Amino acid sequence: MAKFIAQAVVLGAQVISRAFARALKQEYAATQAAAQKGGGNSRVQAETNIKTGITLEEAKNILNVQELDPELIKKNFEHLFSVNDKSKGGSLYLQSKVFRAKERLDEEFRLQNQDKENKKYPNESARTE
Repeated sequence: MAKFIAQAVVLGAQVISRAFARALKQEYAATQAAAQKGGGNSRVQAETNIKTGITLEEAKNILNVQELDPELIKKNFEHLFSVNDKSKGGSLYLQSKVFRAKERLDEEFRLQNQDKENKKYPNESARTE
């Protein structure tokens, strides 16, 4: 009886480890595909996505914007944030998603401005690093 239980445990562990390895391979492949699709600064994009917990595309979808227009983003953020206020019967979860989306888009603006500065003064960025 103990022999069958031991075999079942070993077999179960093998199945779980294979599934985990397959999931890791798929995640790695998806990350590589996204990096190739993202372009040259994909490392910076990935770091920003991890830091803010949300992708640029997801942030645009949440705030219902197609382009990075600061006025439209601010208007949509204020509307969605106030509509989802807990005191008005809204959802704290949705309100936090709206806030994170705005935070991600603000970070994207910061990165774009930093890139513009680096292109404007290329010797300065090399000296400071």
